[in-house]
Amino acid sequence: MKNIFYSVMMLLFVLCSCTSKTEVASPNGNIKWSFNLDEKGGMTYQVSVNNAPFINASALGFEEKSGLDLASGFQLVGTSFDSQDETWTQPWGENKSIRSHYNEMAVNLKNEAGVKLTVRVRVFDDGLGFRYEYDTPADSLLLMDEYTSFNMAEDGTSWSIPAEFNTYELLYRTMPLSEMPDANTPMTFKTNSGVYASIHEAALTDFPEMCLKNVGGTSLKSWLAAWPDKVKARFDSGKFQTPWRSVQIADKAVGLINSGLILNLNEPCALEGDLSWIRPMKYVGVWWGMHLGIESWVINDRHGATTENTKKYIDFAAANNIEGVLVEGWNQGWETWGRPGEYVPFDFTKPFADFDIDEISRYAKEKGVELLGHHETGADIPNYEAQLDHAYQWTKEKGMNHVKTGYAGGIPGGYHRHSQYAVRHYRKVVQTAAKHQITINAHEPIKDTGIRRTYPNMMSREGARGMEWNAWSEGNPPEHYELLPFTRLLSGPMDYTPGTFDILLENSKNHPNRVPWNGNDKGNSRVNTTLAKQMANWVVLYSPVQMASDLIEHYEGHPAFQFFRDFEADCEWSEALQGEPGEFIAVVRKAKGKYFLGATTNKEARTLEIPLNFLEEGKKYQAKIYADGEDADWETNPTSYRIEEKVVTSADVLKVVMAKGGGQAISFLPIE
Repeated sequence: MKNIFYSVMMLLFVLCSCTSKTEVASPNGNIKWSFNLDEKGGMTYQVSVNNAPFINASALGFEEKSGLDLASGFQLVGTSFDSQDETWTQPWGENKSIRSHYNEMAVNLKNEAGVKLTVRVRVFDDGLGFRYEYDTPADSLLLMDEYTSFNMAEDGTSWSIPAEFNTYELLYRTMPLSEMPDANTPMTFKTNSGVYASIHEAALTDFPEMCLKNVGGTSLKSWLAAWPDKVKARFDSGKFQTPWRSVQIADKAVGLINSGLILNLNEPCALEGDLSWIRPMKYVGVWWGMHLGIESWVINDRHGATTENTKKYIDFAAANNIEGVLVEGWNQGWETWGRPGEYVPFDFTKPFADFDIDEISRYAKEKGVELLGHHETGADIPNYEAQLDHAYQWTKEKGMNHVKTGYAGGIPGGYHRHSQYAVRHYRKVVQTAAKHQITINAHEPIKDTGIRRTYPNMMSREGARGMEWNAWSEGNPPEHYELLPFTRLLSGPMDYTPGTFDILLENSKNHPNRVPWNGNDKGNSRVNTTLAKQMANWVVLYSPVQMASDLIEHYEGHPAFQFFRDFEADCEWSEALQGEPGEFIAVVRKAKGKYFLGATTNKEARTLEIPLNFLEEGKKYQAKIYADGEDADWETNPTSYRIEEKVVTSADVLKVVMAKGGGQAISFLPIE
């Protein structure tokens, strides 16, 4: 009788549970996310777009090392719903005002192991995010695997880099989704029916990064970076919360770029008080000469980071409406970096003898220029953390409000650069920097997942093949610049460092000081774009700390450099106007009443018709156009360009003509 009673009660429970709504739709109703439990209490979800299947039933949950069941045996306790429609502001950004409009569903579950779980999902008109919130009876947890899957309903074309837990500096691949073996995120694709989407994550705080592994056809599964002992994530309590697993969705490719989803899934700003110390800026720096091999990071007759050389860059910045100067190779530790068995830890408060930090700081202040600090850690995280607080205090005392960090090398102890261990470190750095009112530009970083909303002093990152690859390798291919906005840049700003004018590196290849330092340097390196495309990339490849990458002597007296003089890094509003991944892109940004447009193309010559309806109605603007010359070609004649000026209004349509591998940059300056 007891067994019969128990069976009846369980049936009633299941029947009652089935009456609970487990579906939530976007505010416009076009995107729907639904949750299901199978007969064993296993969890799945599915997504539809415009009433058509988009993600078929896909697994949820985790594997825990002790055997605690985090994936099955669940019963539905209930669901709750919420909605939000608000506009919030940030101190800087591609858009300083962002609308957050979503519907939320929280699915509350429990199982016989005493595990309580809330699967929380937020559905926006431009995509969705879901996360796990676990509360278990365990004293600690060791996660060995994540079961989260994305079983796509149809094939399509994907754009991604391979899954790699130590670097993002890889070439992008274009291939059928079903043939993609693995990928880091953001992983962007277009379905055969024409839906654009990108899988990523938001609010990565105390968790390893998520990559994707193809487990058959168009089925993708989460793949987490591990600790050296193969554990994926560890917690000192029985509770944990994951980052949001996010899917941006759009009917046009540029819709992905114009989405605020990743930022909206992050927590509001955690910094209090006056945030005016967080300042976007343009900068130049002592760094490119090292990559070219004509200067060095160490003290010798080629040392770049000298007092005299730095002053030259400060003078140039002051004369050209550039706010900052970066210097690499200024501190002790560089002399043994990269030499196995000779390593001496970097010291972040001890300059080399030929770098007078007090005199340089005084001189920069006198000229109205900010000095940007540089902390190359060599990935020695224990050494950096031991000095962290003191180093940032010292940096602030020397008048530096911004630090570029670097992690070139292997982390001691065999840790992955994208593991939970490293994620915790990157968070510690940005929090320590905030305490000292210092902003961060991280190279060799953990991927951006929108924490700049919570910590807006986290201003920019590298995290892809940047300009330096053009100095000592086969370089970044022409289509690289039309792939980045639809992939890497969906996660957040990138310090790509555009703006090299010596396209063919003619002034460095035969330089008497040149000593190649990188094994990839075969002596045939170059920049695989036109000059006009380099200027356009200042607009297209967004960073609030935007660099003019080249040696300053290549800018002096160059008419095209006027675009960077006029350019403003502190933009208020941005919009991607037209584009297709790997083919072309056109972006406009507004800053201080001025507008800047950048358009670029891949190896194919292209002409775009761009309405200027983004300009303020009723106003006239002086359009200064920096375009490819009629005979320009990225391979044969990359430096051919022309400058044209005309008066325009919001009623005009501009014909943007681009050469092979070329582009166009336009400043719209209001006529008073």
